[in-house]
Amino acid sequence: MGEIISFQSNGSDASGYFAKTDKNEAKSVIVIQEWWGLVDHIKDVCDRFAAAGFNALAPDLYNGKITKEPDEAAKEMMALQMNDAAKVMSAAVDELLKRTGSNSVGVTGFCMGGGLALVLACERPDVVRAVVPFYGIVPWEDAKPDYSKLSAKVLGHYAEKDGFFSPIAVREFEKELNELGVENELIIYPDTDHAFFNDVRPEVYNKDAAELSWNRTLDFFDKNI
Repeated sequence: MGEIISFQSNGSDASGYFAKTDKNEAKSVIVIQEWWGLVDHIKDVCDRFAAAGFNALAPDLYNGKITKEPDEAAKEMMALQMNDAAKVMSAAVDELLKRTGSNSVGVTGFCMGGGLALVLACERPDVVRAVVPFYGIVPWEDAKPDYSKLSAKVLGHYAEKDGFFSPIAVREFEKELNELGVENELIIYPDTDHAFFNDVRPEVYNKDAAELSWNRTLDFFDKNI
């Protein structure tokens, strides 16, 4: 099991959930929350990474705020300042490197966090080697990252019936990455809904797709970090 830790971000206090594996010389992963906040599901993802032999840190982008209703979550997401979020995520990278002795990281995120994982990969091409967005979008058009800065390889997991980020949008994103020469594989899982990986939401959870995407993610990080 992991623990809540504190670290400095641009002169301010920040926090996150850190799960350290028992494996020697383990690789390290940043996990970015959904729009709900740093909820138990995201902490569990970090614990699962640790059990699989990775160190994992999920920065708290809402400063302790947890949401349960979509309207409340959307309000918190829209109130999130991209510059502030980018600073906290970057500081989390530095904290993870310091705590583990790693010299590179992978980044994954879910929903809002999937988009922010791509933002972080563009912000920190010096150390981010692999990025895995789960049905991720950058919800603010003016905050779209400069994908030409990406040095990381991209593995994306997307849902066929996603109303937020449709298969058409996935292929447009894929085309953009290909034109920039960014190595990528964007997978659309048949008959799945947005948030199919979230096992605490039975109305959308898809066990087969969740397990397959998880195993692909572990293999991708193992090979590329």
